[in-house]
Amino acid sequence: MACKLFSTSVSDFPLVHGKLSNFPQIIPPNVSPGHGYCSFKFLSSSRRVFSSSLVVHAAKGEAIQSPNSVSTLDSKTTLPSSSKLVLVVGGTGGVGQLVVASLLDRNIKSRLLLRDPEKATALFGKQDEETLQVLRGDTRNPEDLDPSMFDGVTHVICCTGTTAFPSKRWDGDNTPERVDWEGVRNLVSALPSSLKRIILVSSVGVTKFNELPWSVMNLFGVLKYKKMGEDFVRQSGLPFTIIRPGRLTDGPYTSYDLNTLLKATAGQRRAVLIGQGDKLVGEVSRLVVAEACIQALDIDFTEGQIYEINSVEGDGPGSDPQKWRDLFKAAQTQN
Repeated sequence: MACKLFSTSVSDFPLVHGKLSNFPQIIPPNVSPGHGYCSFKFLSSSRRVFSSSLVVHAAKGEAIQSPNSVSTLDSKTTLPSSSKLVLVVGGTGGVGQLVVASLLDRNIKSRLLLRDPEKATALFGKQDEETLQVLRGDTRNPEDLDPSMFDGVTHVICCTGTTAFPSKRWDGDNTPERVDWEGVRNLVSALPSSLKRIILVSSVGVTKFNELPWSVMNLFGVLKYKKMGEDFVRQSGLPFTIIRPGRLTDGPYTSYDLNTLLKATAGQRRAVLIGQGDKLVGEVSRLVVAEACIQALDIDFTEGQIYEINSVEGDGPGSDPQKWRDLFKAAQTQN
């Protein structure tokens, strides 16, 4: 059974630049582009400055007027998290972009693994290396995952993926088998035993890939390989949380700059449904998925748990930690 939380604490300010609603939606569930990860190096960067004068807290769908073209953060997101170093894998994908932007807004130190590090600069601008580190690497190639990449890492959010059906995104051996199975296996095998949590973004329907309608989505194995990735995480001995989104909706769309990223909004779809048992069927805003990943990092009882997540019209938890705790707890209680 799913739990739904409504709240009126988050305002829905109109956006000057509007939503990204004119771009085509992707039909299969959780088919955001995969970003695997070649030898590595740190990319130095300078101070963090956002170029847009209108910064939107993506996880809350809230417009903030930002003087001097610098991001203005509210009291809930300005507290530094010096004890955390979050490794984001897939950080330039649809969900991953929002994860990184939200970590930056919370002053949580982050490290990205990317095949193409230049994408990080294009999306997030120049960042202080004390805030954001960028490494070059490819999870599909285990020899690329040098142990030193994970020095100091306390948490991992893995949101890699590729399309469910053959497309140009499969070019370069970027198939579900290579990304959702082999990439996840290689990454997890390389992670240190000291890790406090790995959050894996998977998909609804992974336990039902031989049943209709899921068998249609699984024609090329995407759900089967995601389930294999899940199973490897579960059996790794590492503390984990698995998030299974419904069909991904809303921006950002990949290959856009930071301005586009920060304009993303869930609109009226801020109410959150969380369930367990692979029973939820529906859609979910990428904004909600990203926020769920970040919130789960600090909720102790989400360790070892698998959650499905959807979003529907209505006011939701925003970035309020207690409301997210209530949602996750209710899902476990009602399962």
